[in-house]
Order: sequence, then structure tokens, then C-alpha cells
Amino acid sequence: MAKAAATKKRMIKKASAKKTSTPRTSARKTGTPKTARKKRASAAAAPVAAATPAIAVAPATAATTSAPETAPTTPTKSSIINAIDDPTVSLQRFDLLDLQPYTQERVYATTASKDFHLFYVGRDDVHDILKHVLSRVSVSLYLNMFGFDDADLNNILMKIALDASITMLVTLDKSQANGPHEKALLDADRQHNLALFNTHFVTKTHVQEFTIGQSATHQISHTKGFVADGRVAGEGSTNWSASGEGTFVLNGNPGGPGYKAQNNTQSIITDPDTVSRFSAELVAEHMVAQKQAAAVKAAANRPLKTRVAKPPSVAKAAEPHPALVRHPTH
Repeated sequence: MAKAAATKKRMIKKASAKKTSTPRTSARKTGTPKTARKKRASAAAAPVAAATPAIAVAPATAATTSAPETAPTTPTKSSIINAIDDPTVSLQRFDLLDLQPYTQERVYATTASKDFHLFYVGRDDVHDILKHVLSRVSVSLYLNMFGFDDADLNNILMKIALDASITMLVTLDKSQANGPHEKALLDADRQHNLALFNTHFVTKTHVQEFTIGQSATHQISHTKGFVADGRVAGEGSTNWSASGEGTFVLNGNPGGPGYKAQNNTQSIITDPDTVSRFSAELVAEHMVAQKQAAAVKAAANRPLKTRVAKPPSVAKAAEPHPALVRHPTH
């Protein structure tokens, strides 16, 4: 009995010893050199993996933290009507909305076209619309005008003509150019610079040419339009005259002493296809008139044929009357 009790007691102690030693054994296993090396390798690899994305995004982070560049400011459009004396104003950013203030309503309808607008003489300020566009020319101007009798627009054209950086072709109708008003205006221009009329001259930077003529079939040149800077076209029934444009004289409103306005229209167009085709037509019409002017000039300079006077003919001796002829006697 005593021996059995002692054996049982030893078995209980061994079981208790195994339970208490298990954590220590586990601790020893986890702390073996091989396990430690694996852990150190994993720990060393973790920072490398974490550092890799940081290196990739470092430039982007640096770029975003740098001071942003200041964007160039767009200059405000000038609202002045006649900008011919301001070289900083041009048609490079022209928009049809720029002409809203010249309409009776002062604003377009929401359904208005973005590249074509029709203005009405006597209702809209067509005179100032033309000044607004033409005074902003900085590259080129192709013009054919049937009625040319507007001193304001003529002054703008003369300043363009004297600008060495602008190409300009002007075609005028022969019948209208010989009228009293147009002739007086053109005579004044000839005195200002005779070389600009019926003369084609080219320098390194510009071409200027004024030509007076007719259509290809010698009818009137009835076109009334222009293309400015290859961007903006104008065309309609409006002649350049006080009554043709219905010049506004009272604070942007029609009326005043001597006010007259014809029934005319004036369109302003920015549609690229229309502008391109109209440019070609204006050049073609100008070339026709140029050939006509050259032919007239050549005829005027052709030397006159001198007629050589024939020497007076020697009068033949009159033959005697047969009755008076003496016949020899045989």
C-alpha cells in the first residue's frame, strides 16, 4: 500500500513537471538562432519594401510642395471705338460679342449665331461697328467698296496704308470713284501719298495697293465688303457714306440735324470657311481691276504715231484741146 502510494505520487509530480516545462520549451524553440535569423531578415526586408514607394513618389511630392508658377494674365479687351492709334489693340481675340453695345438692344439673343451677325442701318450703329473692326487691323486688309465717301473710315485706311507691317489691297468702283464726293476724297489722298493709288509696290515687309476698276465684264464693281486680318469679314448692302451707314450723331442714338439713313444691312462674319472664300474673291476682283488699270495706263503712255506729211504733188501740164493741136503736114 505504501509502495503504491509512493508510485502514484511520483507520477503526479512528473505530469506537473511536464505542464510547467512546456512554456519554457516553447520559449526556447522560439528563441533558437535559426528563428531569430528569419525574424531579423523579415524585419530588415520590411523597411526596404516600405521605402520603395517613398522613393517613387518623392519627386511628385517635391513638385507639389514647390511654389506654383504664376499664370500669365490675359489683358482686358479695349472697348474704345477707334483704336487705330493704339498698337496694343488688335483682332487676335475678336468675338462677335464685342459688337453688342452697338446694337439697339445692347445685347444679343441667347439663340444668336456665334460666327455671324447681321446689323441694320438706322437701327444699329453701323458706322461705329465698321470703325471698331477696321481700326484694329494689324496683319492685313482686303477691301472692295462700291461707295467710298466716309472721311472717318478713309482716315483709318490711310493710317493702315502707312503701316509697313500691314498688307492691304483696296479696290474701288470706277463709276463711283469719279463721283464728286468720292473724287474729292481720293484727290486728297493722292496729295497725301500719290504712290498708293494705281501703283503696286513691294518692300521686304508690306504690300500696299489701291486700284480703281470694274468687274471682269466691265460692269460696276458692286461688292461692299472686306476681310480683316484673315479673321473677320464684313459684307452687306452698306456703302461707306453718311446716309449709307446712317451715322449716329446723338450719344449712340440715331437722329439729329440732317440725319439720313438708307435701308441697308451690314454683316460681320467670323466663320473660317466664309472668311477664307471671301478673301480669295476679293483678291480675284482686285487682280481684274489691276489689269484694267494697267491697260489704261499703258494706252495713255503709248507714243502717238506721227503722220509724215506727203510732199505736194507736182501738177502735170495740161494737155491742149484736141482742136488746138497742130498736126504735122505731110
